[in-house]
Order: sequence, then structure tokens, then C-alpha cells
Amino acid sequence: GPDDGSYVDINVPEKTSEEISYHVQLLHEAGLLKAQDYSSIGDYDWKPLTLTWEGHEFLDAARNETLWNRAKSIALEKTGGLGFEALKFALTESIKGLLS
Repeated sequence: GPDDGSYVDINVPEKTSEEISYHVQLLHEAGLLKAQDYSSIGDYDWKPLTLTWEGHEFLDAARNETLWNRAKSIALEKTGGLGFEALKFALTESIKGLLS
């Protein structure tokens, strides 16, 4: 399980293990999941351990098509792009809009 240090092995046929490791590291640095760096000399290898609370919140909001589309519109309007921080902010604003 997530608390015993075991990791999830991810295989995506179109992606190299280095590409997957890079995205796992980015998600870890963004606070969306806990991951471990198993890299050694000449081998880049990040493994996901578990989603964080923030990762669960982000996924729950992103799964809602209405919220996701609204967040994309807000992010594009405010920043001209779909960067992670902009999307995260826009999802939060979209949720607040539904609650008010």
C-alpha cells in the first residue's frame, strides 16, 4: 500500500520509462502525488507512491466536465494558456462559483 513504500509501476505503450518518470517527478513537485526517486547513475527513474489530498481534489474537479470546461475557459481568458497553476486556480474558482 501507499504507506509501506511500495510504488505503482506505470506502463504506457507510446511512452518511454524516462518520459513517464519525468511526468511523475513533475506531479510530485506540483504536490499532486507522492513519489520516490529511484534514479541511479545513467538511469532516470521516478515511481509514484500515492496521490496526495490535493491530487485527489484536482482529479475530482477535473473529472467534472462542466468544471473542467469552465476552468479551461477561465485559464485561457486570464493567462492565454493552459498551464497547471492556471488550471488549478481556475478549477478552484469554478468550484467556488458553484458553491456561492
